[in-house]
Amino acid sequence: MKYSSLIDRVSGSTADVWDSHYAAVEAGKNGEDVIILSVGDPDFATPAAVIEAATDAMNGGDTHYTSIKGNNALRSCIAERHQQSSGQVVDLNNVIITSGAQNALFGVTQCISEAPDEIIVLQPMYVTYEATIQATGAKLVPVVLDVESGFSLDIEKLKAAISANTRAIYFATPSNPTGITLKQYELMAIAELAIEHDLWVVSDEVYKDFVFDNEFHHIASLPGMAERTVTIGSMSKSYAMSGWRVGWAIAPAGLVDNLEKLALCMLYGLPGFIQQASLYALLNCEQDMLDMREIYQRRRDLLVDKFSAIPGLKALKPDAGMFLMVDVRGTGLSAPEFVKQLYDQTRVSVLDATAFGASAAGFVRVSYTVEDSLLDDAMKRIACFIESRR
Repeated sequence: MKYSSLIDRVSGSTADVWDSHYAAVEAGKNGEDVIILSVGDPDFATPAAVIEAATDAMNGGDTHYTSIKGNNALRSCIAERHQQSSGQVVDLNNVIITSGAQNALFGVTQCISEAPDEIIVLQPMYVTYEATIQATGAKLVPVVLDVESGFSLDIEKLKAAISANTRAIYFATPSNPTGITLKQYELMAIAELAIEHDLWVVSDEVYKDFVFDNEFHHIASLPGMAERTVTIGSMSKSYAMSGWRVGWAIAPAGLVDNLEKLALCMLYGLPGFIQQASLYALLNCEQDMLDMREIYQRRRDLLVDKFSAIPGLKALKPDAGMFLMVDVRGTGLSAPEFVKQLYDQTRVSVLDATAFGASAAGFVRVSYTVEDSLLDDAMKRIACFIESRR
């Protein structure tokens, strides 16, 4: 039987880099002594009170169809929090609830692009961006961030990437995988180009609650950007709710209306009890989020110090998030070789960062979403691995 060409467009070009991660997961299920640092699922339990709120909502009968755009109280809460954080004036009409940030990203891309549009994405980029954009028939145009300057944005490269077919600029700030936040001057430069060329901007901000060192800035709050910016957020990381699949897009009301039409066809509303639990978390669990941020920051600092003591490895200290980019070129191994040999010899699983674009070649991404004792054990194994090669 024949399949649609969509299947080829969403296959992506870096799927094989996940093979080692899947192998490690299977080995762990089989009882092997593996340490998985190759995925970004928080190791914290969802706050107990959030689970109780979901249970109460289910027991109260909130188990039927819901509004396609989402629970009004939840949408209003997200709008209010975004306005407080950014200064951008929004209300519930600017918010749609989606099945995670990925669903928001996919839906937005379907609504704003098609062939022969081009979408510029700052690279390294999250792995699903490629397939998400190609699914519409649009072309992804990567703008490589400068590795040697800590993955900072070269404005001239961004200008040169814009063509008559350019439709939008996508980026994540803080970034997955680098953990780098875009600075105010970088956002201002992007905004200037977006306005000049009448472009959409999609700002993926799912890690904004885990910024450690620098001030976080929203591009949507800059003059002239509210009508052309989509801000994507999620409960997954900030509240350890990755399996609950609650995300959102904050956008001009017209785009939200169009997203509602698309959601009618592919989602038909998120479960009400999950939305009530999410609202409870936003209103009552900020301290849980702050506690998680403090732990992530401590783990980041621990890993940066330990990697700095291992010859041949160089860690890029992230501004935010739950990942560390480690330059392995000093070992004489390519990133795929490093990942394979490290796992084969130590059963520590890290991810070849090439998954996030060719600009990350020579780096591996290390997640610090496991408890401190496992991180300490993993670092000892990595140090022994490097020593064995000398």
